[in-house]
Amino acid sequence: MATASARHILVETEEQCEDLKKQIADGASFADIAKEHSKCPSGQSGGELGEFGQGQMVPEFDKVVFNDELNVVHGPIQTQFGYHLLETTSRSD
Repeated sequence: MATASARHILVETEEQCEDLKKQIADGASFADIAKEHSKCPSGQSGGELGEFGQGQMVPEFDKVVFNDELNVVHGPIQTQFGYHLLETTSRSD
C-alpha cells in the first residue's frame, strides 16, 4: 500500500491561504507559519501529519499527496474543514 508523509496549514479563508502561500514562497518558514496560523492541532508541530496510507485522509488530500509533486506547497485546497496548504515531504509505493 502506498504511504506518504506530509505537512499542512489549515485556515478559514481562501484569501488567507493565498497570503500564507505567498509568504512561504517569499522565504518564510512553513513550520513557523503553521505554528502561528494553522487552526489544526498539527500546527503546533509545524503542520506535520506524519506518515499515512492512501485513504486515511480526506479525498482532497489523497489526490494531492499521492499524485502531485513532492516538496512543493500546493493549495489552497478546500475541504469540509477549511482551506489548506499541503506539502508532501515523502512518498513510497
